[in-house]
Amino acid sequence: MFKEIGRFILTFLKQLGQASQMVSSCAFWLARAPLEFRQTMIQTTRVGVDSIAVAALTSLFTGMVLALQAGTTMRNILSEPLYIGTLVGFSLVRELGPVLTAFVITGRAGAAVTAEIGTMKVTEQIDALYTLGTNPARYLVIPRIIAFMIAIPVLTLFANVSGMLGGLMVSAHGLGVSPTVYINDIKTYIGTGDLMHGFIKSAFFAFMIAVVCCCKGLNTRGGAEGVGKATTAAVVISMVLILVADYFLTAILASLGI
Repeated sequence: MFKEIGRFILTFLKQLGQASQMVSSCAFWLARAPLEFRQTMIQTTRVGVDSIAVAALTSLFTGMVLALQAGTTMRNILSEPLYIGTLVGFSLVRELGPVLTAFVITGRAGAAVTAEIGTMKVTEQIDALYTLGTNPARYLVIPRIIAFMIAIPVLTLFANVSGMLGGLMVSAHGLGVSPTVYINDIKTYIGTGDLMHGFIKSAFFAFMIAVVCCCKGLNTRGGAEGVGKATTAAVVISMVLILVADYFLTAILASLGI
């Protein structure tokens, strides 16, 4: 047992060191070389634009479920559905919007990034970049990190709006709540601080997903099988870290009054 624990700790520290080294290399090249603008735009399109539909659809049904559950609970407690807009809005803006969007992008774009870079690694295309005098961190990693940090916060906004619309549909047609009351609840009780809370979380999640997926891709070994294992590991690690980071970010932001 102790041997397994020791192996786990050593593996964790090794991977943490690899990620730190990659991030420091990105910071070095970002400060000293022009940004690969074309690559950044391509990656932003792949991560953001191509993921709008799945992120919005996921959040739409999440908002519908939240409204249905909140309305049923309020009827059991207060005999009428009150503050449905507030409950749906708070849940989406502060928690479910950033977390679910990060999950969706991890499964869709994060896995693709790991597989793409991992394939380049096992087919020695990364070594070819070194031979041509191009640093992989500058050409491959930086555009993807920037793309994730642009796309995920914007997608979170789309997801929030979509989820609130889903809640509005259920509230109006399933619970008998006036759309005006639903919208006024959101306007009255959800402020700029709540939006900033979700925006900060989504930006942090985006950086974390990009670093994990790129690092796993750059350290892929073992041919096609290794690419599959690296992709699976990147998705699992990213999702676990999202949930862990969500708790600590919530605690930190709450202590700061955000």
